[in-house]
Amino acid sequence: MSISDVEFIILGSGTSAGVPVIGCRCAVCTSGDPRNTRLRTAACVQFSDASGTRRLILIDTGPDLRQQALRHGLSRCDAIVYTHNHVDHTFGLDEVRRFNVIMNAPIDLYAEPRTLGDLNRVYRHIFERQNNVNDSFVATLIPHEIDEDHPLDLYGMRFTPLRLLHGRLPILGFRLDALDALDAHGQVAGVAHAQPGPLPLAYCTDVSAVPPQTWGRLTGLDTLILDMLRYRRHPTHLSLDEAVEIAGRITADRTWFIHMTHDIDHADCDGSLPEGMALAYDGLVLR
Repeated sequence: MSISDVEFIILGSGTSAGVPVIGCRCAVCTSGDPRNTRLRTAACVQFSDASGTRRLILIDTGPDLRQQALRHGLSRCDAIVYTHNHVDHTFGLDEVRRFNVIMNAPIDLYAEPRTLGDLNRVYRHIFERQNNVNDSFVATLIPHEIDEDHPLDLYGMRFTPLRLLHGRLPILGFRLDALDALDAHGQVAGVAHAQPGPLPLAYCTDVSAVPPQTWGRLTGLDTLILDMLRYRRHPTHLSLDEAVEIAGRITADRTWFIHMTHDIDHADCDGSLPEGMALAYDGLVLR
């Protein structure tokens, strides 16, 4: 196997407004349970590659990235993969410039064309640095387009794009698998038969529906991370009942729900879930 010591970290488990919500005095927003405090949804995976080098790959860069990085002592970023172009998943990109300084290296960034276009528009000072009036401190990034039909092999881990629907917007999730060590010709032999830690893992945030072509990529999972906004139905996210139904169909060994509003009280909801399903929370580390 080409990787070891895998850790998948839920950096944030909240919806776009976060929890507590500004100006709200509901029971969840004023709760003393730390699991009810939710930064905007994001995640990262840390692992050691075949050479023993520790790697870290971010999944999205939400507006709370600085706080999340400080909380978990993150000190490098080898790559960023994006699910989609919404503010709560992209507006922390400027923070990765510190990783450039620490590593003295650029960071590879992977996203679909729509997301790359929006990142370029919002972060023109990064992607068109030559046009800045002052040569200021900005991130150094190498953008790459994601093709949903072609997996990304990054440092011994495969990220297989998963087409998902966020209302009418097509977005991406990712399936994570460890790869075999290189063969005698220096080529990746394929996905390893035995998977370390929480792998195979599928990360599916901001989901309202799973298209037919995606179900086949969601089989044989150890871990499923799945969107679950609230009890009531929503046009662009899964409700609790919808998320439980989809998780029951996928049958991962363990399912964790993310992207929750202040409608969800952790203690009340978590205890009512079917066996093998649970609410994620900020700082959850899966090994």
